[in-house]
Amino acid sequence: MKKITFKNTTHKTTIIIKKNFVKKFLFNVSNKDRKTYCIVDSKVKSVFKNISFKNIEFIYIHSSETLKNINNYSFLCEKLLSKGIDRSSILIAVGGGTLGDLCGFVASTILRGVEFKLVPTTLLSQVDSSIGGKNGINTKYGKNQIGSFYHPTEILIDIDFLKSLPMRELKSGYAEIIKHALIKDKNFFYWLDKNFNELINLETKLIEDAIYKSIKIKMFYVNKDPFEKLKNKNSRSILNFGHTIGHSLETFYNYSRNLNHGEAVSIGMLAESMISNELKFLSKNELNIIISHFKKTKLKIKSIKFNQNKILSNIYKDKKNFGGKINMVLLKNIGNAIFYQNISAHKIKQILNKI
Repeated sequence: MKKITFKNTTHKTTIIIKKNFVKKFLFNVSNKDRKTYCIVDSKVKSVFKNISFKNIEFIYIHSSETLKNINNYSFLCEKLLSKGIDRSSILIAVGGGTLGDLCGFVASTILRGVEFKLVPTTLLSQVDSSIGGKNGINTKYGKNQIGSFYHPTEILIDIDFLKSLPMRELKSGYAEIIKHALIKDKNFFYWLDKNFNELINLETKLIEDAIYKSIKIKMFYVNKDPFEKLKNKNSRSILNFGHTIGHSLETFYNYSRNLNHGEAVSIGMLAESMISNELKFLSKNELNIIISHFKKTKLKIKSIKFNQNKILSNIYKDKKNFGGKINMVLLKNIGNAIFYQNISAHKIKQILNKI
């Protein structure tokens, strides 16, 4: 077992990384003698087949990229209230990042807040979206435009769930792992470059180490800037490398299965690396190293369906912007990111023409 404790003045989160542990985890929760509601992605329903726990009621929901909207938020709140949820209740989400984001927002607002626990079941959610307390839903105006900061008390990362994922979903999660390396840890980047094949084939020691290292990098920025207020090298916004263009692509695709989150971020990271090079931060040599890794690992680097003006319009709505100016996370080197303010729309257009 790997165990990480995240603590500040307002909350404490215990993160457990352990294989084949989810049933024991739920059994321990069920002995708390509190009403517990476990919202489970129907894709992993089979894990709980013929299993019942004292004090836990299971609610199964079909999760997809379009799950995070105001209608599903309202549906879940009404469902939980109809079942008698109270302020001493525990809400557990078992699923990928979209389900976790939605349930975290429900937990933070229903009855003005109930205890929340997370069991992320995709690689992407295990290394990124489950960590840091961000929750939210999407609107037609952009991704995560309505949300909250609300941390789970416990996060269980059980890598057994990863065995059921198709390669496309594993690659989506890997995109966030490589993002963490690119923004903070050059040695981690080269370690990933060396061990990619074994890691993506879920060799236990390697995948656990990659998840652990990713979480530690994310927690560095969360600790420095818990509410994303800073505008410097310690800003939590640094974790958004690749997401300015990535989120705009997701909005353009209307959060459809044609382009998942990891794929959008992968395209975004490459584009934002190119912008970094254009602005004389990232060297041509290191840009080529990044491009080579993306090609070798077959991460998505191009978008077939593309409308430059709509993408740029979506970029202007990014939450990192203020005063009508575009701000973006760029790379100075592999393992060294910066928060860059007031980037030229013309420069972005030049790069968008190349992807």
